[in-house]
Amino acid sequence: MSSHYGHNFINGQRSAQGTVLLHSVAASTGEPLAHAFVQATEAEVDQAACAAQAAYPIFRNLPAGQRAAFLDRIADELDALEAGFIDLVCAETALPAARIQGERARTSGQMRLFAKVLRRGDFYGARIDRALPQRQPLPRPDLRQMRIGVGPVAVFGASNFPLAFSTAGGDTASALAAGCPVVFKAHSGHMATAERVAEAIIRAAEHTGMPPGVFNMIYGAGVGQWLVSHPAMAAVGFTGSLKGGNALSQLAAQRPRPIPVFAEMSSINPVFVLPEALSLHGERIARELAGSVALGCGQFCTSPGLVVGVRSEAFSAFIKQLGAHLADQAPQTMLNTGTLASYEQGLQRLKAHPGIQLLAGQAQQGNQACAHLFQAQARLLLDGDEVLQEEVFGPATVVVELENETMLKQAIEGLSGQLTATVIGEPQELASHAWLLEALQEKVGRILLNGYPTGVEVCDAMVHGGPYPATSDSRGTSVGSLAIDRFLRPVCFQNYPDALLPDALKDANPLGIRRLVDGQAEEGTTHAA
Repeated sequence: MSSHYGHNFINGQRSAQGTVLLHSVAASTGEPLAHAFVQATEAEVDQAACAAQAAYPIFRNLPAGQRAAFLDRIADELDALEAGFIDLVCAETALPAARIQGERARTSGQMRLFAKVLRRGDFYGARIDRALPQRQPLPRPDLRQMRIGVGPVAVFGASNFPLAFSTAGGDTASALAAGCPVVFKAHSGHMATAERVAEAIIRAAEHTGMPPGVFNMIYGAGVGQWLVSHPAMAAVGFTGSLKGGNALSQLAAQRPRPIPVFAEMSSINPVFVLPEALSLHGERIARELAGSVALGCGQFCTSPGLVVGVRSEAFSAFIKQLGAHLADQAPQTMLNTGTLASYEQGLQRLKAHPGIQLLAGQAQQGNQACAHLFQAQARLLLDGDEVLQEEVFGPATVVVELENETMLKQAIEGLSGQLTATVIGEPQELASHAWLLEALQEKVGRILLNGYPTGVEVCDAMVHGGPYPATSDSRGTSVGSLAIDRFLRPVCFQNYPDALLPDALKDANPLGIRRLVDGQAEEGTTHAA
């Protein structure tokens, strides 16, 4: 019997109106932990959405510096969570303590990054075209543009990153930075972790004087449909399966007032290995690539699920070396039994396909996952066979040997949208394969040279997105400061007297931000207040 009962967080208060209990489970054993959570009712979902809606005009009109202080305080509260918090996250996810400590640093770092974005003020996108009353044949009115938050955002927690893509993760951080209150739907795989992080956010909100509905959190299966359908919601942030992302996108599109869904969904993150690099460094590349495939038990959005090369002796040797290194990888516990079952189903799909051969990999051991290497016939990639386009979430990858570079060009054409693509080659090879690098720009959000995709830096230049099915909207990113753009929209002010304009657009530029004035860049002088 659970000894702790967790409640939903609505308008700064705890709420438990329902009768359905959800139990937190230890990932390593499947045994219930001493935590149970009350599933939100439809009425509570409505209350959370309405609380966010009430907070929206207050929150978005706060000076950017106040919102920045809120984000900094969240980061401080996360960093201050005691060692027992790390133990709790490890118990719910089976992820090692070092990984969780690093992920917590990334999560607080994301908050501080968006605080910097707010203070420098470029997110406003301020543009000014001053009046031209003497212009012929018609005068030009005074026109000024800036961006504001779209409104309350529904955020869905991811299973594989209990901190960085969850309660206080990148979607929450970027939405709050944009001036958008959040209603967060906790993931069932780490509900106790979500509760502790939500408490930290609420403490930060109270300490910095934020409106009580700025952050809300609900628990439960099926409650996401109520949330996305609620008229108060203005956008959705989601990280998860292709099936789940498509369902939310369809639901949002069918509303009387459709809203955008920014869903990160499915990616096989192809790796292209060039001949000379394999001739010189094949064993090392095989070892490093195997480590990337097995890292975190393959439970990364950017795990390399496809390896492509042109036929050569070096490539044949590389395949054997890659299989040997993957076979040496120790079995690992996955995030939960559902993730393990999904991985096993993915392996069975590959094993059952007549054009695919298992090269390395042992049967699963209890509740632990083993790494696998498969080889697929080239025609499957050239024909766009769905089995090679579908992500297998776990420590498995598929190698494809092509006859020549003509086939390589055909393979690129048939490739679906991806988060990443990697090209490994010597300098002269990369130069001679400029066509490959050019073609990949149309297919992916991030191209890596001589690296591995299982590492996503949180910074201004990062793109964690890509064409469908990697994401539902390839114009954005869910990692990096550009993520704020998803939750902003432009507003134009025509013929406003200076006194009525937002500070970002006033003649004196009291915020000291960079602006475009009459087509010329106006440099800022200070940070936004």
